[in-house]
Order: sequence, then C-alpha cells, then structure tokens
Amino acid sequence: MTSTASIGTARFWRSRRSAAIAGIIFAVLLLVAMVMLRIALSSDDLRVLQSDPQKRDLIRLSLNIVPFAGIAFLWFIGVVRDQLGDVEDRLFSTVFLGSGLLFLAMLFGGAVTSTSLMAMLANPDVGVDVWSYGQDSAHALVSIYAMRMAAVFTLSVSSLALRTSGVPRWVAYLGILTAAVLLVAADAQKWTQLVFPSWVLVVSLSILFTRPDDPIPAAADGARPPGGAPDGR
Repeated sequence: MTSTASIGTARFWRSRRSAAIAGIIFAVLLLVAMVMLRIALSSDDLRVLQSDPQKRDLIRLSLNIVPFAGIAFLWFIGVVRDQLGDVEDRLFSTVFLGSGLLFLAMLFGGAVTSTSLMAMLANPDVGVDVWSYGQDSAHALVSIYAMRMAAVFTLSVSSLALRTSGVPRWVAYLGILTAAVLLVAADAQKWTQLVFPSWVLVVSLSILFTRPDDPIPAAADGARPPGGAPDGR
C-alpha cells in the first residue's frame, strides 16, 4: 500500500515538473520571438524592410523560433491534461484542448505566411498588392484569431485551476484578466499580445515552485484522484 502511494506521488510530481518545464520553455521562446518581431517590424513598410538586411535577419530568426515554442506548448497541453486525471471536466477540457490546438495552428499559419513574405523580399520587384495581402493575412491569423483562441485557452485553464486548486487562486484570477486584455486589445495594441506567454510563464513557475494543499480533489461523483484512494477509505 505504501509503495503504491509512493509511486503515485512520484508520478504526480514528475508530471507537474514536466508541465512547468514545458510551459517555461514555450513562454520564454515565444516571448523572445514576439519581442524580436515587434522590434524588427517597428516600421513594416516594404521599402524599409527591403533596404535593411538586419531587420530581415531578425524576422527570420524569430520565425525559426516559433516551431520550437509550438512543440513545448503541445507538451504543456498534454501534461496539464494528464494532471486532471479522473476529475477532468469534459466541457472545460474540450474547450481547453480545442482552443490550445487552434491557437497553435493559427500561430503556425501566421508564421508560414510571414516566412513566405520574407522569401518574396529576395525579389526586387515585389508586388505591393501581394505584399499587402500576405501582411494582412498574417496579421489576421495571429493578432485577431490566434490571440482570441489564446484568450479562450487562458479562461479555460483559469476555470480548471479554480475548480482543482492546482495553482494559487491569484494566478487563476490573473488569467481571467489576461484573457480580457487579449479579447479587447490584442488586435489594436500588438505589444499586449505578450501578456499570454507571460501568463503561461507565471503559471508554469507557480506549478514548479508551489504545492497545492489538495492538488486533485475528489470529483462530486466520487471519482478518486489519480494515484490515491477514494475519500474516506
């Protein structure tokens, strides 16, 4: 009995650390990529980018970071979902998984479009209309749709955190505020998009350095926590 409980506890803490490390890697990589992109695109005029190879190199570097951030984000989603175990709420977990995958797909779509635009700059006769279309498409994918999905993801994770006490409550409330900022201002004020990876970083650090009093409480229907015994037995 003691051995079984020890194995369950070890698995629990390994899972929490895995989620935390994946979240930290994702947050740091995406923050770095987004900051570099914002600096390079301080002026997104076509002629400025064509005449400044340093800005083009900075944009390419930021775009090459995005796939690695996405891999870490997928691992973060998987481990957090595994943490829910028997108390997984189908409604919230479906929204959580769906919004996370949609965010990642749209982020990749915007990165692919931006990569194609950078390849076009090698041609001195870039069509202004084609450039504007690609630029608007990348903007819509990332700033409008991906950031809205990030807001839904943040809300779902915050709701799950409040239900399971997996992280401090203030982190969940901060997530609700983050989601509101993304829904309202992510399109008009692009620097506000940094709040999403920043919040994931806060969540990951809290998972890594704090231990909830009751990390995975028993569900209302009597389901037992993973690695533990049913209540009262």
